[in-house]
Amino acid sequence: MLVEKNKEYKVNIIDNGYEGEGIAKIEDFTIFIKGAIKGETCKIVITKVNKSFAFGKLLEVIQASESRTEPDCATYKRCGGCSLRHIKYEETLKIKKDMVQNLINKGLENKITVNDVIGMETPYNYRNKLQYPVGANKEGKPVMGVFANRTHEIIPIQECLIQNKEAEKVAKEIFNFIKENHISIYNEATRKGAIRHIIVKIGVRTNEIMCIIVTNEENIKCETELVKHITQKYENVKTIIKNINDKNTNVILGEKDVILYGDGFIYDKLGKYTFKISAKSFYQTNPIQTEVLYQKAIDYAKLDKNDILCDLYCGIGTIGIFASNKVKKVYGIEIVEEAVETAKENAKINNVDNIEFIAGDVEKAFKELVEEKNVKPTAIIVDPPRRGLDETTINKILELGVEKLVYVSCNPATMVRDIRMMEANYEVKEIQPVDMFPFTSHVEVCALLELKNCQ
Repeated sequence: MLVEKNKEYKVNIIDNGYEGEGIAKIEDFTIFIKGAIKGETCKIVITKVNKSFAFGKLLEVIQASESRTEPDCATYKRCGGCSLRHIKYEETLKIKKDMVQNLINKGLENKITVNDVIGMETPYNYRNKLQYPVGANKEGKPVMGVFANRTHEIIPIQECLIQNKEAEKVAKEIFNFIKENHISIYNEATRKGAIRHIIVKIGVRTNEIMCIIVTNEENIKCETELVKHITQKYENVKTIIKNINDKNTNVILGEKDVILYGDGFIYDKLGKYTFKISAKSFYQTNPIQTEVLYQKAIDYAKLDKNDILCDLYCGIGTIGIFASNKVKKVYGIEIVEEAVETAKENAKINNVDNIEFIAGDVEKAFKELVEEKNVKPTAIIVDPPRRGLDETTINKILELGVEKLVYVSCNPATMVRDIRMMEANYEVKEIQPVDMFPFTSHVEVCALLELKNCQ
């Protein structure tokens, strides 16, 4: 083997990978090094060797990149929430653009040049939802924070630079009440104890706050007092929900919700529209950049008043409602029934009457909409989960030959895979990445596809 485990090497970093990690070569053998930046010379130690690549640990930066900066977070090296805080923000946008471009170059026949990533003017405190696990430290004392990268050890967080400041204050207040009143903490090993997670959602435009206390037990000690304490201290807390999750699982939320205060919802605004948010409904985590992304998707689609738009994977109806005033009719399809019910309410709240939401698996429901209900869409916007589109939906889109097709994606790799399956019929005209999650390796992408020979 050219590369040996536990051996130290001096390497030149030739690129950054899909998660922002540095990439080096030792006689064409690829090494991935977390924390290294393209252009640097580093001293590393090999931690794992596979057949065609290895992983290394950064020991020393011998020659630093001009893009390197001192991380501004005390727990950055151990927390898995951010992976790019050691890189200047403008450079992280270039890394994300290169990542998308590399996927295009490898996966598509049309090697279209990706647009520069649209970043944030102030890339801090952008998350409207925090979810902190609660547990015990090595001394057995209660602790709240985030899981250390690739472990279930909880790192206490004093300040998280991507979380909303007000939401973080509320979470800490709940946790302090739990500690002071000796409310039991869940133990993963014994599966005993009450409090598992504290979740806080905030409407960034409305400042309305929802608190969700995830518990292993039906009853929480001092439950009434907790509600009174939080609502008196923070008048913008509009609802408090107890979510019961007594299963041995990594899934955070259980099936049963008990409303302790308020009506179980908060509201937020995207553009001129108001959206109702429940405990389990998906709502984009960065509403500022969500507006940018959705506006780009609608601009790409070049919608007009004669269009019938299908919004596939519509969630709580955000894209469809955003586009509703530009088209004749919108059909939104979503598998999560609660999200569909919320979408219907969102349409009523915004006085949108030309939209219809359907609960079902897109693979089946879209096919039924077209074949059985004889709906003929003239425009389609898809915003699938990370796994991308299924083959049935792709084939139905190809069969319909819709001229206006826009693909919104949280996973550029699956987006490229799906577009490759449509390239015989559609040409990619433009790809716009949007930095929805600054200082992480994630990037959202909006792609415009044009039907070939459509003129």
